[in-house]
Amino acid sequence: MKVFFRTIHLYLSLAAGIIIFCSCFTGTMLVFEKEIQHALHPQRYAIKPEGNRMALANLVPTALKQVPKAKLSSVMVYNDPEHATEIAVSIPEKKKNDAEMPAPKAGKSEKGHDHKDKKPKADEKPNITLFVNPYTGQVMEQFNRRQTFMYKVEMFHRFLLGAKNSLGDWIISLSTLIFLFILITGVILWWPKTKAIMRQRLKIKWDGSTKRLTHDLHIVTGFYTSIFLIIVVLTGLIMTFKWANVALFAITGSKPPVKEQSKVPLSVYKPDTPALSADVILADMGKTITSAEYYSVRLPRDSSATYTVNVWPEGAIETTADVYYIDQYSGGLVGSQTFASKSLGQRVRAYVKPVHTGAVYGLPTKILSFVVCALSLIFPVTGVMMWLNRTKKKKPRTKTLVVA
Repeated sequence: MKVFFRTIHLYLSLAAGIIIFCSCFTGTMLVFEKEIQHALHPQRYAIKPEGNRMALANLVPTALKQVPKAKLSSVMVYNDPEHATEIAVSIPEKKKNDAEMPAPKAGKSEKGHDHKDKKPKADEKPNITLFVNPYTGQVMEQFNRRQTFMYKVEMFHRFLLGAKNSLGDWIISLSTLIFLFILITGVILWWPKTKAIMRQRLKIKWDGSTKRLTHDLHIVTGFYTSIFLIIVVLTGLIMTFKWANVALFAITGSKPPVKEQSKVPLSVYKPDTPALSADVILADMGKTITSAEYYSVRLPRDSSATYTVNVWPEGAIETTADVYYIDQYSGGLVGSQTFASKSLGQRVRAYVKPVHTGAVYGLPTKILSFVVCALSLIFPVTGVMMWLNRTKKKKPRTKTLVVA
């Protein structure tokens, strides 16, 4: 069986080793992205308090006037008085061929589509974050993550610079699945027969030969990091494959959640009643907002939609927010979904991404994730070296007959 598992371990590693190396390398780079951004651009996030904060009803229009064509998506507010307010907006991005193509005329095209009064889609994702001084309304910086180097690193990590369901996506997905089998077979191959062998396989012999050092680096570091890497790989599979996500809910005895759009409650439309401002909505939420670390407000997209308020309590991670739906006319709570009220499967699923990225317990787990990802870069290199050492074994010399 050991020979069988060694063969599987070898050929799967040779097939996906380069992709696994690239995934681990880019994953290592992404662990501290947020901290790096704060360190390199402190002026983007930190501000000096100057009196009282502006009401959102005044702050948002003031900021949007400074950014032409910006369409509001949501507002992120921090209770920290020295933290900037973040306003997510969508701005049409010019494509490369836009300058070469003539502008469409009003009326209908050949396919019958009306070019006039063309509106953006309702589910258009924001692409710009405005960092705004909440005391003055001044836009301190416009940030487009899609144009950053780290965004390209993430796209390489997830899709090999492709897109969802692209060839790169499938290559990464299959390589991640292969990596799981490599890790499992590696643990099986590592498992010793005796206690004496176990003691050998728990430490690196630094004064050994090059071959022994290569062997120990591969075997010993593999053992110490395997359990963490298996967790990282499993969370990656859950985020990638639908069957893995369904399996998570089945194991937890929960039903997968239905599409969010079908669950979102609506406001009771009142044509003669003006909609309430976001400040009134937030004031009615009282302690829920004031005791939070930060919260976001998504304004209604039409006359029947609600205000959507996401609240992150002190110490909460980004995927565990409490969500409240507020009627835009009466200010009454028409629905909510706190994190504690979710099913076991939904709560576990919310932790999948933070566990995968190492953000689940803040800096300590990020450091652990960084170390594990960095050590994982050793395996493809030492594995190839061990394989080459085996293939380069000297053949026995043939004796030549000397005729007298």
